[in-house]
Amino acid sequence: QVQLVESGGGLVQAGGSLRLSCAASGRLLGSNVVAWFRQALGKEREFVAALTWNGDNTYYADSLKGRFTISRDSAKKSIHLQMNTLRPSDTAVYYCAVDTSTPDSRRVRLPFPYDYWGQGTRVTVSS
Repeated sequence: QVQLVESGGGLVQAGGSLRLSCAASGRLLGSNVVAWFRQALGKEREFVAALTWNGDNTYYADSLKGRFTISRDSAKKSIHLQMNTLRPSDTAVYYCAVDTSTPDSRRVRLPFPYDYWGQGTRVTVSS
């Protein structure tokens, strides 16, 4: 059983930065994949970034690579998402998720393999 709690969302002007955090409790294995997804109002949940808990692999949505950076603090069992040069189109609820199944890089960007989700943190970017 894994519990996830996101924090760090808020209101920011376009061009600004935010750092989201996800505190995990429970057992995480090195092969587990931890990801950030986002969901804007009226849209489907969208993959943002992911990493394997052992830090060996990172994955990004092509459209966000270069502006967003995912990282982890294994000692604090937390995952972070640094978001720079934010745009109004980044406005969404951001969710942290964990996939505890056998890792498969082909499925990392899909929401269905993830079996644990946080409650989300809202990010609003004003123009």
